Amino acid sequence: MLGSSARRLAYPDGRTRAFALACAACGVLLEPGTDPVRARAHLAAALAGPAFLSDPDAPYGLDPYTLRSAATGFGRGVRPLTDDDRHDLRHPHGGRAARAALYDLDAAEGRPVSLGLLCRPADLDAVLAAVAPHAAWTDDVAILLDAPAAPPGAVPAPGFAPGAVRVGARPLAGDFAAQRNALQDRARHSWMLQLDADEALDPGAGRLLAALAALAEAGDVVSIGLPRRNRVDGILSDVYPDVQYRLNHRAVRYAGRVHERPRLDGGWPRSFIALHGAIEHGLSRGHVLARSRRYEALDPGRGRTEEEAALLRPYRD
Repeated sequence: MLGSSARRLAYPDGRTRAFALACAACGVLLEPGTDPVRARAHLAAALAGPAFLSDPDAPYGLDPYTLRSAATGFGRGVRPLTDDDRHDLRHPHGGRAARAALYDLDAAEGRPVSLGLLCRPADLDAVLAAVAPHAAWTDDVAILLDAPAAPPGAVPAPGFAPGAVRVGARPLAGDFAAQRNALQDRARHSWMLQLDADEALDPGAGRLLAALAALAEAGDVVSIGLPRRNRVDGILSDVYPDVQYRLNHRAVRYAGRVHERPRLDGGWPRSFIALHGAIEHGLSRGHVLARSRRYEALDPGRGRTEEEAALLRPYRD
């Protein structure tokens, strides 16, 4: 999804370049008529080595903050080269073209990440049946039921050590942020990925979460967004990439009774988007027709009733 831009970047060789378009999701700068296939191929080659230096003749432009997200789409992390680069990561989107050292995320030291799952009691058996693949990347799973019952405690799960998968209960009471915050508090590690019962993340993407958490800490970031693919009766919806900020430091608090988002001290520069994988979200047409109205009733004016039509419309590239 492209939006208008009036950005100008300064390159190390002294040249400057203006860009008229920017990707609304990741911030990559483009010019009208840019071939996306050519741009992606050029970027892949530029990110393959030990360092990245912006090319003023490339079919795109990147500032340091945008480079960090773009590199994750190719399984790579960035390290700033100078104090100016570190400053630019914390103060996006500036006028200097990106440069950075590069490394492979799958070979990097990481931070342990907990998995948090929100679900209704009726979905618990299905959630437990699907949790085993996540043992490839986490040793701590907290499940929080929307229910008043006392927590059942630890439950056995294939691939996990005894006590690693725990089930608790708390009434949602129409406040999604409060429920997510309660789930955050159940993390045994400093970082947690949260998913809902109707969402999934490929374990291959999960294996890079620890490295992404370390990348975030190095840049004073506490929240990471992941694209989400909404599939309505199996068909990819036009609400895409629908970034969800679900990988967060345990201290992060959500705000908003519905369509909740992390509330960050220092604002959005303390977050970034990772492009290494996507959350898969399965919906039925009936659920889509009901959800916006339900959310609007819970928090008038914030239910995003206009989103219903986009969710029911097949994705348009």
